[in-house]
Amino acid sequence: MRKLALRDEVLMQVEKPARYIGNEINMVKKNPREVDVRFCMCFPDVYEIGMSHLGIQILYDMFNRWDDTYCERVYSPWPDMDKILREKNIPLFALESQEPIRAFDFLGITIQYEMCYTNILQVLDLSHIPLHAGERTWDDPIVIGGGPCTYNPEPIAEFFDIFYIGEGETVYRELLDVYKDSRQKGEDRLTFLKRASGVEGLYVPLLYDVTYHEDGTIASMEPNCKEAPNRVKKQVVTDLSDTYYPSKPLVPYIRATQDRVVLEIQRGCIRGCRFCQAGMIYRPIRPRRLDFLKQRAIEMLDNTGYEEITLSSLSSSDYDELADLVYYLIEECRQRKLNIALPSLRIDAFSLDVMSKVQDIRKSSLTFAPEAGSQRMRDVINKGLTKDVILKGAWEAFQGGWKRVKLYFMLGLPGETDEDIAAIAELANDIAATYFELPKEERQGRPEITASTSFFVPKPFTPFQWAPMGTAEYFDEKRRFLTGKVREQINQRSIRYICHDAVTSELEGIFARGDRKLSDVIEKAYKKGCIFDAWTDYFRPDVWNELLDELSVDRDFYNYRERNEDEIFPWDFIDIGVSKQFLRREYENAKQGKVTPNCKQKCSGCGAASFHAGICMMDRKASGGSAQ
Repeated sequence: MRKLALRDEVLMQVEKPARYIGNEINMVKKNPREVDVRFCMCFPDVYEIGMSHLGIQILYDMFNRWDDTYCERVYSPWPDMDKILREKNIPLFALESQEPIRAFDFLGITIQYEMCYTNILQVLDLSHIPLHAGERTWDDPIVIGGGPCTYNPEPIAEFFDIFYIGEGETVYRELLDVYKDSRQKGEDRLTFLKRASGVEGLYVPLLYDVTYHEDGTIASMEPNCKEAPNRVKKQVVTDLSDTYYPSKPLVPYIRATQDRVVLEIQRGCIRGCRFCQAGMIYRPIRPRRLDFLKQRAIEMLDNTGYEEITLSSLSSSDYDELADLVYYLIEECRQRKLNIALPSLRIDAFSLDVMSKVQDIRKSSLTFAPEAGSQRMRDVINKGLTKDVILKGAWEAFQGGWKRVKLYFMLGLPGETDEDIAAIAELANDIAATYFELPKEERQGRPEITASTSFFVPKPFTPFQWAPMGTAEYFDEKRRFLTGKVREQINQRSIRYICHDAVTSELEGIFARGDRKLSDVIEKAYKKGCIFDAWTDYFRPDVWNELLDELSVDRDFYNYRERNEDEIFPWDFIDIGVSKQFLRREYENAKQGKVTPNCKQKCSGCGAASFHAGICMMDRKASGGSAQ
């Protein structure tokens, strides 16, 4: 009766009921009473965003292959549903069984973006789960966090029982076995958490104490019990062709942000861009076998009905067998009228040839990511692109029939000058000028060049984790400066300039490198109504700024100062394989504008070889490198 009442009284009152009803294609159905462990996977954003996340699809498939486990899902209720749940005092429920989240053994939250932190509290609150880990009992699920933001979990450490550091296919089985054994023995919650901390890759914040210097920097972070390790080692899948990957991914009834089959061709990146956290935390690069990818691609297309497939990777061009895979898909799927999306390609002759075969060139646009306008700044960030390479790629693209080009840059990079910023407008102008070098009869009107800038946010486990970040005022000033420079260009009519929000970036920076003391700010912001901060329409900068002032959060301390070389960071207890010494060496190289070769050219001794996986284990004699 309750489920019927829910449908009648609630679902007809919200904008998109399909966000909450489940029963999607390929949804797994089990009897919750016939399993030992109930695990609810949560993405703390709206359904359409969460359903596009590959990580949840992989873990959903993995958990549900185990006979003793039933994995269900929940997403952040949109504000219309949030309001109704509060008014009617209806606890937040899982999509599969429509049962309350609080009835589960585990609530696993994937944390992709710092601006989703208040949504985590929304999910806990609506589930009637105490916000603070220390206040929970066995009546509450174990709240476990994963994803890129857990590489500095400290600002939200108060709210989680466990953080899973690394790739989810590795030690979850061991954790669930420890949980089952602990419950069978009648152990208390704290005893279980201590046992869980002994599973490599798991961090239990309650078991660590932090002390501070007078200046606010960390003096020490030590375990407060013998079971907890001093350092938590990132977990890595060493063979991506012998692990979990869904052949029957979930298919929503409403359009998701990424409404297609996603085929992950490899993990990691060889490029070593100094601003890029993903390029460091997902090392070493590990490709999937070609035969695995061919088989799984066809299975997923057959089991979903999708007519588009994305080949996913941080740098798809660096997958050695990309041509064989793409041409296989073209041949096998010719009758399906399949479209193949190829993000993260370096624009060169091969890539353009491939793309011309898989998409309608009259409707497509190409993406370049120079990240910086001047060669000096591209060397600082180790981007590995010269202006000649960029313009050659643009010329070949225009010759191939493209006329729409998107360019991605960053403002506020370490050591940036006005000349470097002006070079963004100049590069966009030069790309537009390249189009007009085509014979008139080959042109299709004017080119459409979109230059987009985001603001640089220093992230943990990057060479720039020591670097200061620009203020919101600085970002706004440079945005106006660049806008003026774009208007000065001779081809300005062909160039459109768009820019990210500065205030959001400033707050993101505080949380990215913050410590446990920030949990109070996040909790108070949530209680003042802040949710969906990643969405412009719902972000409330006035509330955040008032709270930062009220709680004396020093923006200079968290964002605007350069860190000392020997400073202890809140995330230093995590071992990602890549050493702090390597990152510091790269920071010094950045200051000198010194370029570091990519991993295939020469091993730089970052430390990722300790995982004995991927490219780090390949023979480098031909390139003169060595696995260190």
